[in-house]
Amino acid sequence: MRVYIEKNAQDLGVIAGNAAAQHIREAIAGRGTANIILATGTSQFETLKQLIKAPGIAWNKVVMFHLDEYINIPISHKASFRKYLTELFLDKLPPLKAAYLIDGESEPKAECERLNKLISDHPIDVALIGIGENCHLAFNDPPADFETNAPYIIIDQLDEDCKQQQMNEGWFSSMDEVPTQAISMSVRQIMKSKHIICSVPDLRKAKAVKNCLEEPISNIYPATILSSHRSCDLFLETLSASLLSNDASRYTATANYEA
Repeated sequence: MRVYIEKNAQDLGVIAGNAAAQHIREAIAGRGTANIILATGTSQFETLKQLIKAPGIAWNKVVMFHLDEYINIPISHKASFRKYLTELFLDKLPPLKAAYLIDGESEPKAECERLNKLISDHPIDVALIGIGENCHLAFNDPPADFETNAPYIIIDQLDEDCKQQQMNEGWFSSMDEVPTQAISMSVRQIMKSKHIICSVPDLRKAKAVKNCLEEPISNIYPATILSSHRSCDLFLETLSASLLSNDASRYTATANYEA
C-alpha cells in the first residue's frame, strides 16, 4: 500500500482524483471499457470533484457500481447515497455506459442477488473508497466479515459508532433517524478490485488512519486489510495523518499522478 500525505483535503482530492482518472483511462485503452466502484460521504467530495473534471475519459465506456446504501431510505432523503451519486457525479457527466445504483427500497435479498449477478460480469478496474471512523470499509463494521464471497451483503445492524458518524456528518438530525440496516459491498469484493483509491481526509478520521496503518490485519480494524492489496493508494492529509506514532515521512510516497 502506498500512502500519500497532502497539505489539506483539497490537495488530497486533486491527487486522488487524478490517480483514479489515470487508472480509468488505462483500462479503457487496454480493454475498451472501465468498471469502477464509487463510495459516498464527505470524504469523497474533493476526489469526485477532481475526477469529474479530469481530461481524456470516455465516460460512455465506463460502468459504475455503487458501494453501499441504507435499507428503506427513499432516494429523496438527503442521506440517500443514490441521491448523492446522482447529483454529485452522474448529473455532472455525459451518460455512462451503465450505472448500477443500489435500490435500498427494494426487497434487500433480491436486490443483492441482482447486483451480485451484474458485478460478477464486470471485473472492477478501480474502486474509490474511504475509511469510517470505526475503521470500517463500506458498511462492514467491526468485526467485519472477511470470509464471505458474496459481492453484496445485507448488514442487519449498523454499529453505534457508524451511526454516530452519519449523524455527525449532517445527514441526519438525530440517532433515531439513522437506519439500522444497509446493503454493502463485501470486503472480499472490494479487495478484488485491480486498483483501490482510498481517500481519508479530516481530523475525525485520524484514529482510524492510525489503526489502519499501525495495527495488524484484523477484522476488528477492517481497513487494515488494505495493506495486503496489490495496488492500493491511501490518500491522507495533515489532519487525518496527525496521530501516526511513527515519523509520517516514512509513509509518504511520491505522487506521480497528473491531470
